[in-house]
Amino acid sequence: MSTVTIVLLVILAVLIVGVVVLYFLGRKAQKKQAEQQEQIEAYKQTVSMLIIDKKRMKLKDAGLPATVIEQTPKLLRGSKLPIVKAKVGPQVMTLVCEESIFESVPVKKEVKATVSGIYITAVKGLHGTTLVKPTKKKGWFKRNVEKLQEKAGAKPLK
Repeated sequence: MSTVTIVLLVILAVLIVGVVVLYFLGRKAQKKQAEQQEQIEAYKQTVSMLIIDKKRMKLKDAGLPATVIEQTPKLLRGSKLPIVKAKVGPQVMTLVCEESIFESVPVKKEVKATVSGIYITAVKGLHGTTLVKPTKKKGWFKRNVEKLQEKAGAKPLK
């Protein structure tokens, strides 16, 4: 066998081993996530709160309890999370918000939120009103293309 063939076989073997390891790690992570989701569902409760502020902040700078920061893996402590500061009853609390609903959380408004520990999973407007998701801002390129189309008399793209 030539050296090129041997090198290619070794690379192929390493890639196969890598794929198998990633497959089993992925399955393990998926099971762990399912367990965490079950725990969140078990402990969730609906609370009315006044949203004071919302930001994306590092976990260290968010003002969360020390036990929460200690339990978080060291690599995630520097990552930015969606943090919501809210008044729940007489107490002002710092809560972590789910990424998918962070944009729809209104600031300086009272809402009914589904909370599991310090984690906000859902937000509804108070008195049954639905919250409006903010429209996404158009980029520079799209705005200019629409202006050119209006000048040319063509239909604008959507």
